[in-house]
Amino acid sequence: MEDNKTTRTIEETMEELEAVIEKMEDRDSTLEESFACFEAGMKLVRECSQRIDKVEKQIMVLSEEGMEEYES
Repeated sequence: MEDNKTTRTIEETMEELEAVIEKMEDRDSTLEESFACFEAGMKLVRECSQRIDKVEKQIMVLSEEGMEEYES
């Protein structure tokens, strides 16, 4: 699993998460492999959530600035 969060886009992170989910669905995986996939998946979910939150905050700031300019 790639660990470099700064160069990975949200879309790339989601694709990696999908790959982890597919691997978890493989019935030939051992319990240890499934747990490692679960752990990696949870890290990817947290990363996506944090990045989406950051984008939402940026949108809110830009929207507020736009409304202030519009009202002036």
